[in-house]
Amino acid sequence: MSARITSFALLLVCLGVWELSCRLFEISELVIPRPFAVGVVLFDGLSSGYLWPHIWITTVEMLLGLSLGAMFGFLSGVVLAEYEPLRRMLWPYVIASQVVPKLALGPLFIVWFGFGLTSTVVITALICFFPLLENTLTGLGRVDPHKQELFRMLRATRWQTLVRLKIPAGLPVILAGLRVATVLSLVGAVVGEFLAGQTGLGATIIAARGMMDSSLMFAVFFIITALGMCVYQIIVFAESWLLRHHPEGSSL
Repeated sequence: MSARITSFALLLVCLGVWELSCRLFEISELVIPRPFAVGVVLFDGLSSGYLWPHIWITTVEMLLGLSLGAMFGFLSGVVLAEYEPLRRMLWPYVIASQVVPKLALGPLFIVWFGFGLTSTVVITALICFFPLLENTLTGLGRVDPHKQELFRMLRATRWQTLVRLKIPAGLPVILAGLRVATVLSLVGAVVGEFLAGQTGLGATIIAARGMMDSSLMFAVFFIITALGMCVYQIIVFAESWLLRHHPEGSSL
């Protein structure tokens, strides 16, 4: 609790220094708006209802992209971990697909899927895919050899070994990948809206830039930060619950 109070106090100090610096040095609102001005814009945008549809759209895109990317990343990681020849054959292509910047693929996705939700979700899912794939491969590969030998002696099937030993043992590493993917999902959603979005927080930033409204841009930055931290904390709580209620490796 004391750490949270200290962290909140640090935030207040930073905002105070920011406000004071803008006033003392007479920094233009177009360059860096004062926190008070940003707060007014943020309050007006939320109370009037202007920002809520954009928050909702970005949240939906983030969650859809995270769900799809995490699901396909986890399943692909399981398949590649279980079939070594397939992993050796496909791994160079997986790496090659991650080297290409997703931002560069944006115009191609617009051609394929058009503007709007679908393109943004695809970009977000691709960004979230690799952390789950890599961490699933790593987690499933770190199983205690003695436990694996015990499962073989008990004549466990491949499926039983996977579900009752490998996945529970690799769960901490897999969930760590999910935490990384959660952070990246918001980045993917906002970047996708920069390219293909017509609504959402990313599109709002582009519109604010066109109007030279720095206060609105900073207000949206604060919303994105708060949204990301909330979703991240939900994943952390879910991870704690899973690790508390799921043993490292259950018996047959």
